[in-house]
Amino acid sequence: MRIGEAGAERPVLSAGGETFDLRPLTADIDGPFLASGGLERARAAHAAGELTPVETAGERIGPPVARPGAVLCIGQNYAAHAAESGAEPPGEPILFHKSPNTVVGAFDDILIPRGSRQTDWEVELGVVIGRTARYLDSPAQAREHVAGYVLANDVSERSFQLGRPGGQWSKGKSCETFNPLGPWLVPAADVADPQALRLASTVNGEVRQDSTTADMIFTVDEIVWHLSQYLVLEPGDLINTGTPEGVALSGRFPYLSAGDVVGTEITGLGAQRNLCRPA
Repeated sequence: MRIGEAGAERPVLSAGGETFDLRPLTADIDGPFLASGGLERARAAHAAGELTPVETAGERIGPPVARPGAVLCIGQNYAAHAAESGAEPPGEPILFHKSPNTVVGAFDDILIPRGSRQTDWEVELGVVIGRTARYLDSPAQAREHVAGYVLANDVSERSFQLGRPGGQWSKGKSCETFNPLGPWLVPAADVADPQALRLASTVNGEVRQDSTTADMIFTVDEIVWHLSQYLVLEPGDLINTGTPEGVALSGRFPYLSAGDVVGTEITGLGAQRNLCRPA
């Protein structure tokens, strides 16, 4: 985890109901830390009793990974969501990018952009890369390049995304605060099967999405392998793997407005609560 005010977060480890200072091991939870076996070193230091407990009650919980070099997103990766979006299930992963500065903490506010009419929620399984991945030979190689998993909300402004000339996915995805992340980064070794996780969302306490990652069209392994054929995945990069049905784009629910509270959760990866307010 990363605790503290935006821009001044410090790294900690949460285990067994206690929180421990990770600053003796690293200045931050970032690409270099992950690439150098940082998660394993943190686990070993904790097991050896070498980490100092710290009190963090009442402090802001920041995104669990420092600003990623890239935020890569997979579109329409659940069949039912593709259908509610009016699209056929894709034949290969659809890739789009979000600006890395969209990443905020799990309880930070979501800012409704100026001129927005259709701000939407999207609970997603996030994958954090731990080793450089380029031209992987098969999906079977993918898992060894994953540092861990995290809860993400791929907030979207649909009129920016779909209503602009030519289709402008990144414009509708890159508004500030549009990627609440965390509260925790769970090491890959502690997630038995990333394709067996329940994920859900609510707005003002009313259920919007309730599904499992078993319904993903392309698995985590397939996504990481596929992307490595087109670009280099680097430690600290974030991949948002798609959202299930139940978004406002379906026409079944109103879009977000100031005062709404969005809740998201994934089994074992924690929960988020985000108040919407005007940018």
